[in-house]
Amino acid sequence: MNIALLGCDDVPQRFRHIAGGYRDMFDALLAPHVPDLNLEWVDLYRGDMPPAPSAFDAYVCTGSRCSVYEDREWIRRLKTFVQEARREGAPFVGICFGHQMLAEALGGKVVRADYGWGIGVHDMKVVKSESWMVPERAQCRLQYMHADQVQSMPPDSTLLASSAHCPVAMFRVGERMLGIEGHPEFPAAYEEALLLARKEHIGAERVDAALATLNIPTDERLVGAWIARFLRQ
Repeated sequence: MNIALLGCDDVPQRFRHIAGGYRDMFDALLAPHVPDLNLEWVDLYRGDMPPAPSAFDAYVCTGSRCSVYEDREWIRRLKTFVQEARREGAPFVGICFGHQMLAEALGGKVVRADYGWGIGVHDMKVVKSESWMVPERAQCRLQYMHADQVQSMPPDSTLLASSAHCPVAMFRVGERMLGIEGHPEFPAAYEEALLLARKEHIGAERVDAALATLNIPTDERLVGAWIARFLRQ
C-alpha cells in the first residue's frame, strides 16, 4: 500500500533523538497494521506536492505550526489538492493541521479555539461508531497539541467523536476522508518536549496541568488500527 505522508512541518532537529521525524512517527503508528506499507514523505512546506490524487493509494496529512487560514503558497496549494482529492475519491486522513485543512478546504470553518491551547492527554468520546472502528470503543485518549480547531464541518460531513475542549475531535467527509484533531503519532516524550519548549508561549499554569496528564495511558495503537482500516476499506 503506497501512502503519501503530506508533510506540513517536521520535528525540530533538537528533538529528533526522541522518536525521529514525522515520517518515523507515522511509520511506527501505521506499519503494525499495514504489513505492506510504503510510506513516502512529501515535503509540502518546502514546496513539494503530489502530481495528482491518483499518484498514491492514500494520503495522510500531518500537523503543523502554521494555521490553515494563513496566506502561504504551500497552504493554498494543499487546499486545492484536498479539493481535487475529494472530487476523485482519494482516501485521505488529516491529523491536527491536516484535520483542520480537511474542514477549511471543503467548506467548513477553522478558528482560534475559545478554550485556548488544547494540550496534554484528553478523552475523545465516540458519538458514531463505524465498521472500521475495530475494536469498538465508546471513548479513547490521545495526546493533543493545538491552538486552532474546527468550528464547523464541511457539507456531507459526519461527526464521529467529540472532546470536552474540542467539539469536533474526529469527523468524516463523504466515505473516504477522515479528520482527527488529536495526535496518535506522538509519543508522550515528544509531547513533553514540546510542552516544555512552549511553556512561556502557552503559559506555565496550563503547561504544568498538561504535563501532569502525560502518565495517563493513551490509545494511539487503537487509533492507528482505525486509521489503517479506514484507508484500506
